[in-house]
Amino acid sequence: MMKKIKYLVMCLVAALLVNCNDAIDIRQVGLLDPANAFRSVDDLEAGVFGLYSRNGQSGAFGFDTTPEIALASNFTDEISIGAGTGGQGFALYDFVLNPTSAAASNFWIRNFSQNNRATVLLEAAQNITVDPSDQARYNQLLGEIYVMRAYANFELLNMFSVDVRNDASLGIPVVDFVPPLTFQPLRDTVGDGWDYINSDIAAAESLLGPATAPDRISLDVVRAFKARTLATRGRYAEALPIANALVAAYPIANRTDYRNMFLDDSDEEIIFKLQRVRNGPFDRQGATGSVNAGGWPGAVYTFADILSDAYFEMDRKTFNMIDPNDIRYTVNVSPASVIDPTYMTNPNAFSTDKIIPAKYPGSEQQPLMNDLKVFRSSEMLLIAAEARVGANNDLTGAAQLIKQLRDARFGSAQPLPVYASAQEAYGAILDERRIELLFEGHRFRDLKRLGVAGNRGVDRDLTDCTRQGGACTLPADDFRFTLPIPLSEINANPGIGAEQNPGY
Repeated sequence: MMKKIKYLVMCLVAALLVNCNDAIDIRQVGLLDPANAFRSVDDLEAGVFGLYSRNGQSGAFGFDTTPEIALASNFTDEISIGAGTGGQGFALYDFVLNPTSAAASNFWIRNFSQNNRATVLLEAAQNITVDPSDQARYNQLLGEIYVMRAYANFELLNMFSVDVRNDASLGIPVVDFVPPLTFQPLRDTVGDGWDYINSDIAAAESLLGPATAPDRISLDVVRAFKARTLATRGRYAEALPIANALVAAYPIANRTDYRNMFLDDSDEEIIFKLQRVRNGPFDRQGATGSVNAGGWPGAVYTFADILSDAYFEMDRKTFNMIDPNDIRYTVNVSPASVIDPTYMTNPNAFSTDKIIPAKYPGSEQQPLMNDLKVFRSSEMLLIAAEARVGANNDLTGAAQLIKQLRDARFGSAQPLPVYASAQEAYGAILDERRIELLFEGHRFRDLKRLGVAGNRGVDRDLTDCTRQGGACTLPADDFRFTLPIPLSEINANPGIGAEQNPGY
């Protein structure tokens, strides 16, 4: 009941913030100033709930990873076009990206909106007189705002910068203030973007305390986020100790807890999740087959439930990588799936070989609605494996970590892998991430970050992709692993059009 009450409050707060949307997005003379709208710690807490939340009629997106899930699945090699297709997602599946694509506008507008809303709250917070008895809560709320703003800018930098490891290259506009209506920013450098993100991370680290619940941002969440950013930049010596500490603090789930985690019945190994509840702000079907999903994560793949025909099925090559004795098979493959061992030669395989994604079966008697696992210790273990290779070419150490994860997922000791080179190790880590983090929104940025080093790219099963336009492979250095600046932004801000990403 408390879970539902909290989400009803978040809905009301989101609606309040949205009804003053002009005051949130831009500073206009004569409108209610945020310094007057947020006058107490209670007001600030309501504003923070609004950042987590969304309002379906407003364009206030909230903290949501379903667009990442949709992009990673549809554009890469996680899915194929399913028997229940109604034409959803064909463009992204065929690698069609341009400045009018929904992916470009969603990631740009949604994250800059979140950046703006967070900045408004940070500005308003400076004018609140805080009672000493409320200082800890005030610090906690500020820390959460900083993390959500940093996450939005991290996503922007990942999606719209060609090379996030080249500080001198074009990054994103850094907007660390509430801009006037006439503001038309140009792109700052990647280094400027990282400075902005790292400044927010540092501020959050100084403010946040230990975890009290997996659905609230804590010091451990900041550390997990920091490990991810450091791995993205290739700063492995810094990422390794952070990832190691988090794996020690959040032990890898056993087979039972791993299954229950994706039924929302266990929080084992979860560092941070976004709760999704009945009658909450994200309780909706969402835009099926689109990065504008914004609702139940399972609706990225199917209309009704995981026992029905899906419009997106699991890519057959991905399926072939998962051993039936691995608990990840049970979690990801619906029991309603039909497996045709002759799929490669059967001309009717489209109807006889149906592998229905099952990672989001639903909870609270609502099919397809599940909590979004943003940071898990298994990701930290895989970051640690990557860092061991990148920091000191410790191929055996990386192999031992992969074995540790597989031992947990199989429930028995598995062979120790042997890697002959860094490239081979990186490729194996990407393969393990492909299975472990399947349908969780990682594959697009994983291939962009590590694909060249690990000799991996989009690699779909031929029986799937040849049936749908022949878009079967895409190298990790293809320009489409960087999104275009959307046309809507260029029309409103012509100067940034000259800074469009290559290939568009």
